[in-house]
Amino acid sequence: MHLLRDVLDVLFPDVLESVGEPVADVIADGARDADAAGLGQCLDVVRRSPLPWLHIAEEVAGEASARGFKRLAITGTRWLVDSKVYPDALTAQGLAYLRPTPEERDEINRIIMDELVCSVFKSEAVAYFQQVYTRMKDAGCDAVVLGCTEIPLIMNDANSPLPTLDSTRLLARAALRRAVAA
Repeated sequence: MHLLRDVLDVLFPDVLESVGEPVADVIADGARDADAAGLGQCLDVVRRSPLPWLHIAEEVAGEASARGFKRLAITGTRWLVDSKVYPDALTAQGLAYLRPTPEERDEINRIIMDELVCSVFKSEAVAYFQQVYTRMKDAGCDAVVLGCTEIPLIMNDANSPLPTLDSTRLLARAALRRAVAA
């Protein structure tokens, strides 16, 4: 983990200088744990850090609760949707959730990775997301999490059958609020 510490020192010298070695040790230990156990241990870095962190799914869950939503559709890459990141944060706020079907996950993932990441924007992709969101709305969802930075490139409140929760924008706004308050 000396390489990680060197990278952090080069990229964020002021931060490491101001927070000291304990933070660097937490980050390095967390990276070592994540490498040894798969990425599931990454959240332990957040729990052990003396610095405040923002969790994107917790920010989304807080916004959903504040807006009175009860059951959220979760969309994003296959890896995100299959993970416990959003289910854990949503259930902690008393919110229910629904994932796309396995077939829908595959097609959404394909659209994200093969089209949106490559700046390919097709009306067929918009129509597919609208179809999935409509099905999820019919299944009782009252909002949809845009849990991937690329989805808002084609989906938003204007063209979605469900109100959208843009995770990237919500995290950015939370970071701004925290920075201004500090």
